[in-house]
Amino acid sequence: MKQHIFPILFGFLVLLTWQFSVSFFHIEQWILPSPIQIIDSFWQSRSLIFFHLVPTIFEASIGLIGAIFISIFIAILMERSQVMKKIIYPFLIISQTIPFIILAPLLTLWFGFGLLPKIIIIALVCFFPITINLFDGFQGVDPSILRLLNSMGANQKQIFRLVKWPASLPAFFSGLRIAAAYSILGAVVSEWMGADRGLGILLIRSTKSYLTDRVFAVIGIITILSIASVLIVEIIARLSIPWHFNKLRVKS
Repeated sequence: MKQHIFPILFGFLVLLTWQFSVSFFHIEQWILPSPIQIIDSFWQSRSLIFFHLVPTIFEASIGLIGAIFISIFIAILMERSQVMKKIIYPFLIISQTIPFIILAPLLTLWFGFGLLPKIIIIALVCFFPITINLFDGFQGVDPSILRLLNSMGANQKQIFRLVKWPASLPAFFSGLRIAAAYSILGAVVSEWMGADRGLGILLIRSTKSYLTDRVFAVIGIITILSIASVLIVEIIARLSIPWHFNKLRVKS
């Protein structure tokens, strides 16, 4: 709890400074609303925000789950075959050089304005950190343990199941934390390209209507969703690999 005191105090100080500056300099609400105005806007628009919140969460969840399966498949494929690693790895890097804000309209053109292009965008945003971290986890297994199992006659499936997969889980969850935060952002960006519901389309409509207080309120909800996603992954990780966190606690 102690490590959270200073960030909380600093955030509270920022909000106080923000509120005081807006009031003192008489800044117009459509230029920069105060924190109190943003909270009031959220309360006044809570039903509208909730209406747009549900599809964003659904899209982010489906896209993230799809990214997890794709990442596990690709990471295992690269781990089992050096040839596949040499083929796939460069394309993993190339996939991250493509601006998704440009790719989104193409996917909408190819697959329409439905759910599929949004899920594809979210999966593309999320799969890279999971894949790279999981593959690095496979590669980071202690070679002496592998030699010991080989000397005992263990086959590759047994080595993977008993050693490589459990040892790679901390790295896997590290990538998943990043991807969980990206999933919300990916859902919002995908909705900019064409949607009738979602926080992304609500952001655009609020911006065009100069409802800056609502824009900040939606941004706040997106931030909270991203943090909540990371916390959910953290809880799952602590339940799945308690031995890893116990080891960290002992070291600290």
